[in-house]
Amino acid sequence: MNAPEPGPGDELYAVAPQLRGLRRRAGLTLEAAARSAGLSPAHLSRLETGQRQPSLPMLLALARIYGTTVSELLGETVADRDAVVRAADMEPTRAGGWMYFQAGAPGRGMQALRVRVPYGTQGDIVRVHPGEEWLYVLKGRLSLRLGDTAHLLAPGDSAHFDSLTPHRLAAEDHDGVELLFVHTLLQSPTATLCLGPLTGELP
Repeated sequence: MNAPEPGPGDELYAVAPQLRGLRRRAGLTLEAAARSAGLSPAHLSRLETGQRQPSLPMLLALARIYGTTVSELLGETVADRDAVVRAADMEPTRAGGWMYFQAGAPGRGMQALRVRVPYGTQGDIVRVHPGEEWLYVLKGRLSLRLGDTAHLLAPGDSAHFDSLTPHRLAAEDHDGVELLFVHTLLQSPTATLCLGPLTGELP
């Protein structure tokens, strides 16, 4: 049987050339890496030779085990960035009414943002996706629902949770809320699972 023609999104699975090299760079045998990822050695071997396509959870698991990012697993190259990000270089973007300022370089194992959440935006959206999130309230009060538990966070409060826990964020006050936000997923092509489509820079 002939292999199917590439379709939309197949770039997510073009990882075979990188997988073996990244595993070896991490100093892991096929058996050890497969065990850590919850896979059989045969399955991981098929991923490394392109005979199988990895799911997103597999990509995230392998990226963590190999100490890299999904972007590197996908073979994406990211230009070197300075370790310091100046305030003047933090360009704002909008998604779903929220305003995001990049507070770190892309292509890292985690992404840092400064986020402004206006009152009444996205408060009814429940998110569930792979990764981890950490947030710190700078200004205003944040309503955070994790699973069945509701939390009210004030300036200086923080939260760190597994993103597979259903979660919902909303500004509690009419003046909105501002927070620092660190996520392990935003550097990957699947960022829209969390943010929604970005609409570009603000005027």
